[in-house]
Amino acid sequence: MSAVALYRRSLGNFLDTIAIVRRRFAVRPARYPEIAWPVWALAWVLLAAAAFFGLDSAAGRMRGEWTPGFVHFTDFFTDFGLGGWYLIPAALCLVAANLTDWRSLSRQAQMMVYNWTCFAFLVLCAVGLSGLAVNLLKYGIGRARPLYFDSFGVLSLHPFAMDARFAGFPSGHATTMGAVFGILLLLFPKRWHIALAITACIASTRVFVGAHYPSDTVAGFGLGLAFAIVSGLVFARLGFIFQRPSSTRPVPKRTFRLGWSRGPKSKTPLAGRSREQLSADRR
Repeated sequence: MSAVALYRRSLGNFLDTIAIVRRRFAVRPARYPEIAWPVWALAWVLLAAAAFFGLDSAAGRMRGEWTPGFVHFTDFFTDFGLGGWYLIPAALCLVAANLTDWRSLSRQAQMMVYNWTCFAFLVLCAVGLSGLAVNLLKYGIGRARPLYFDSFGVLSLHPFAMDARFAGFPSGHATTMGAVFGILLLLFPKRWHIALAITACIASTRVFVGAHYPSDTVAGFGLGLAFAIVSGLVFARLGFIFQRPSSTRPVPKRTFRLGWSRGPKSKTPLAGRSREQLSADRR
């Protein structure tokens, strides 16, 4: 296939997707679950404040006192808080979907590609947008990191210093883990405790490697979680991944599966059907 034909397919898929999103926003009212956001925000602030008053000074004093083996252990796992682990595969998945000839696929293949595309888009929104927000906040606030506890103390603010030394609050790694937890919470609500234990442990490694105070990680984790929940609510309104918002939270559709379906395979391509028609079948 020539580069020109590939470009036209990519542009056509992109314009089709934009048209679907705009049409669904226009016809679907903004009906969201009644989530007690002020209560959650207050709990988030209180947890961060409790960590600040109860743990931050101790964490600053104990920096460098952990055993080398433990530091190496936490240093390995802390890298899983980097946004690139989640944003790069999600972006590659979206690029692949954008270059795919959807009409040449069987119904089963279309469903799988569609689900993976929606999932990648959810990851990109939750992790990517929260990452942008946390970087604006951390450089705008300018809190000194624990590595400089002896020089600056537990609360030294240098707003807009644009220096990595003063980019402690909130933690970017913890924000990423909060967003990952939010996605897992929405998709697998019955396994929320497992997801919380794993993501919280990875977020906490930022304290042990001396990069952040406990309050930095608590604040970042809550920020990422909030972005994931809001992204899920918007996706539910659009009918992507989730059903229309219920009274409590978005609920994944029965047709949402990231694995290959065990049902009978359909080898007949839906050549004459548009992506909007296919999406209507899944509603």
